[in-house]
Amino acid sequence: MANLKEVKQRITSVSSTQQITKAMKMVAAAKLRRAQDRIIKMRPYSQKLTSILDEVVSAMGGELEIAYAEQRPVQNVLIVSMTSDKGLCGAFNSNIIKATVSLIEKEYKGKNVTILPLGKKAFEFFTRRNYKTKTDFYEVFTDVKYDEVRTIAEFAMNGFISKQFDQVVLVYNHFRNVATQDITVEQFLPMGGVEKLASKKITTNTDYILEPSKEYVIRDLVPTALKTQFYKAVLDSNASEHGARMTSMDKATENANELLKELKLMYNRNRQAAITNEILEIVAGANALEGS
Repeated sequence: MANLKEVKQRITSVSSTQQITKAMKMVAAAKLRRAQDRIIKMRPYSQKLTSILDEVVSAMGGELEIAYAEQRPVQNVLIVSMTSDKGLCGAFNSNIIKATVSLIEKEYKGKNVTILPLGKKAFEFFTRRNYKTKTDFYEVFTDVKYDEVRTIAEFAMNGFISKQFDQVVLVYNHFRNVATQDITVEQFLPMGGVEKLASKKITTNTDYILEPSKEYVIRDLVPTALKTQFYKAVLDSNASEHGARMTSMDKATENANELLKELKLMYNRNRQAAITNEILEIVAGANALEGS
């Protein structure tokens, strides 16, 4: 009977856990719908803005030097590592942290690397292990807004212009669908694509009329495109987090259901065995009385 009581307690415990995972899955699904809608709407704008920038720069044929495309020897690196504020989302956070550590130990070994953690999980990991970090912006995922993300992008851009950083790299999860998030390591600065286009004349089908001047538009368009690119990466990471958590909680709910089936089967077997033993004891007692 003690074994039956233990199994019954486990059934109650697993049932409570299953209710929690179901609730968390529903919450993640609701947040995912909003986050997915934002990134899907953002991508066409970002891609079109980048396309226009590429065409305008190529049409100028290298007439204008772009500060954000300056290539120089890499000694000081800023790595922007994007995780979530909370756990229970599978390997979402650990994959980003592993990718960041791998960059530090392999790609930028011997370089002066600064980590800009976005998300509490990255903040906790890198600060506890005494990495060189910039921790002013790690709570950005509490409420993702363009104004806050723009401030972070400006910090990275200003650091590159002032030669505090020679290269800026983004490490984040690219949102493909609910079940799939791709780890992405993306060079944010310098703008390699713009530099290549600026060095040669490319014929385009669009004839842009630029007012007041090409130089003015480029100087205004390049920072805007960079901030948009950074914001898109943050939205990708945010949508990926909710997708990973929804998938993880769905799997946890299924596992709890399978475990409940096993525990209930075990409970019924033990209960049947206990009843059989009681019957055998009664019969044995009755036989003993008859024999006496």
